[in-house]
Amino acid sequence: MRLPRRVPWSSLAELDEVCSWIYTDETDLDTKILAVQRLSAWKAITTLPHALDSTLSLLTVIVQDSSREGLSSHMLIRQAYAVALIRLVNGLVDPLQLGAYARSIASIAAQLGLPQWLVELRHAATHEDLPSLDVLREAAREAMAWLLQNYFNPALSPSAPPRKQTPPLRPLQPLLAQYKMLLKSTTRDASLRSQYKAEITQILRDIERWVAEAKVAADVSAATLEWDDIEVEDGEQQDSRERWALEKLCDTLLEKGGLVPLSKKKRVGSTNPFQPSNSVLAIWTPLLSHLQALHPDLQSVLISRIITSLLSDSDATVSSAEMDTIPLAANERKRDASYHMCVASWAHWLVTSFRASTADAEDETLAEEAAAGLITGLGPSGGTSDTKAARYLLDTLCKKYPALQATASVLLPAPAPGSTPRWSEQDLETMAGRLDALIAPGLDTTSAPAPSSAAEHSLGAGEGPALPPGWRVLTVRDGWKPAPIGVHVG
Repeated sequence: MRLPRRVPWSSLAELDEVCSWIYTDETDLDTKILAVQRLSAWKAITTLPHALDSTLSLLTVIVQDSSREGLSSHMLIRQAYAVALIRLVNGLVDPLQLGAYARSIASIAAQLGLPQWLVELRHAATHEDLPSLDVLREAAREAMAWLLQNYFNPALSPSAPPRKQTPPLRPLQPLLAQYKMLLKSTTRDASLRSQYKAEITQILRDIERWVAEAKVAADVSAATLEWDDIEVEDGEQQDSRERWALEKLCDTLLEKGGLVPLSKKKRVGSTNPFQPSNSVLAIWTPLLSHLQALHPDLQSVLISRIITSLLSDSDATVSSAEMDTIPLAANERKRDASYHMCVASWAHWLVTSFRASTADAEDETLAEEAAAGLITGLGPSGGTSDTKAARYLLDTLCKKYPALQATASVLLPAPAPGSTPRWSEQDLETMAGRLDALIAPGLDTTSAPAPSSAAEHSLGAGEGPALPPGWRVLTVRDGWKPAPIGVHVG
């Protein structure tokens, strides 16, 4: 839930009035003075948003520059313009340095849609010769126009769709593919670890920078310059931007070719069938551990996205490259059971084996959250055949954490009569008993006499032990010939 925030205006009509004073007539100096006075009064009673504070700084310099009674020194005007523009750019960019590794101001400004030449002017005014007065005046006009499009218009019309002007978030798949290639090489040949150590470190930093870019993209998608964090129950502040970025990261990881190998043979572990294979774990565990250290919510977010995928009616997620190779019929594609079992095994591994800490209580909390999501998604009916992997994951978690069993048994009753039965160990014992009866000593299938009538084909006909209903003994007279299992005799 978005918490209320304090604003200096009592209604949007007041903000609209200030906006009209500023932008209706660029030559009307009196209305701009009214806007400066109103913004100054607001600043005296509360902290202004950065956009309004920058508007006040720029507008004050514009009024001084336009007024005949303004400052006579061009150098003072140039310095005032430069300071206002520097504060505008820095105030927009610095709060968005969200990653563990610093990003360039130009890349963040590009995501915000801020004109690149304003960033260059900020650098020149800070480290080089002060730009000329004409250049600074043009920069101030450009900055005021940007504030109108990116702050005043969205604030005054929050329901209007945001104006598309920022570049899209760059794809993550190439970075993950490069990481996967490097880790494959080092896992196959340990002697290459020292050779590729610097490249692996760099690609891990690039992936983390992508997460920071995704946070900025989440901010831009809000269509406003103020973003509030979500307050969770324990009083800590949860960064909603970071969670949005982590969800995008996890969705890309769950594509085929990521955590789920393209080859179906590699999707199941050899020693533990409900755990990713050792080769797959060796590739992706370093990345997950690196990101988990920087983003403590990654483990929970990844489990949540896996459960969403297991309970979704849509098809399995595939990479864009694989989409081109899969023939589609009427835009429908059969759900991949091995894909869902593989991602379910990742969820089980994240809960039981991926220890971000040594506290067992945290593991049990993750198991409870995962079970709650599965139970909610499966519903009283227990799900359908398409949610088989989700039900199997829930049963496995309940076996490891018995406290969950009682809740699951109450909320997910046994399937209704007529539904598809579930296999159990008792069913296997029954089938083994029937097999023993069939191959019991005394049943000679090679020398048994041919049945003389249709009645002898039924249960109890002829000599020897009785056969189960629907079974009869074939002999050579019936055309039966001994052959290895699976070999067709013509």
